[in-house]
Amino acid sequence: MSNSSRTISSIVSGMPTSDGAGVRLTRYIGSPQLDTFDPFLMLDFFESDNPDDYIAGFPSHPHRGFETVTYMLAGRVRHEDSVGHTGVIEAGGIQWMTAGRGIIHSEMPEQESGRLAGFQLWVNLPASQKMVSPAYQEFPAHQVPQEVRANEATIRVITGQTSLGATGPVHDIVTDPLYLDVTVNKRSTFEEPIPETHNGFIFVIDGTLLIESHHSNSAQSVTRRQLAVLGEGDRLVAHTSDVPARFLLVAGRPIGEPVARYGPFVMNTQDEVQQAMRDYQTGFF
Repeated sequence: MSNSSRTISSIVSGMPTSDGAGVRLTRYIGSPQLDTFDPFLMLDFFESDNPDDYIAGFPSHPHRGFETVTYMLAGRVRHEDSVGHTGVIEAGGIQWMTAGRGIIHSEMPEQESGRLAGFQLWVNLPASQKMVSPAYQEFPAHQVPQEVRANEATIRVITGQTSLGATGPVHDIVTDPLYLDVTVNKRSTFEEPIPETHNGFIFVIDGTLLIESHHSNSAQSVTRRQLAVLGEGDRLVAHTSDVPARFLLVAGRPIGEPVARYGPFVMNTQDEVQQAMRDYQTGFF
């Protein structure tokens, strides 16, 4: 046991880009600043109250070999897929989709105006799981547990378990992830264990966090719309000053396998990627 708090190894400010049919977003993982962070392949953050930035959505497109995780902060997105699944993800809702051997789906805004905001995270699958049947775990906001720590923090638990026992509804994920949406009160401290075996990061949605360092008496600052890659350790210790802060805490067990990817296909070898493209083109998905 290291019995030490995790410090910040790097800060990523993100790269503005567009995806789908022109949806404007900022890419953090999967960008030149942070290509991959095993087991995480991509993290996009989208937020706008201008319909021109999001109305075109993400029309039908394929995936194979990994999982997509959509978490909404504001607005509504409708999804449909090639295996007959359809639904709407609203603010506070989560969808954890295992693409496995292949799926074609679309994600389109279920609104013509107003604010749309959320995250999409791509999580890799090991070779043994890349060709499993597609599957969904989807939960509206009221099914996501909320843990309140008096005078300190409020935690929405999407997957994993907190130190006080709150357990997220998303379960049986091979990378054993932790995904928390944390709001820390002003002038407060948040402390939470993170498995030493896991890679982890935080994304600050609002406010500023001061991350405790076990190397010195100083703290490292992470501000709004920044992603901080966490170094080694067994816990996160974060402080706020005169304003509250809201952030995601995400961690997962690294897979440690080769990654071969082309667009929406993530496999272990280029031959497997080529096969995925052929399967998609010939209607196997």
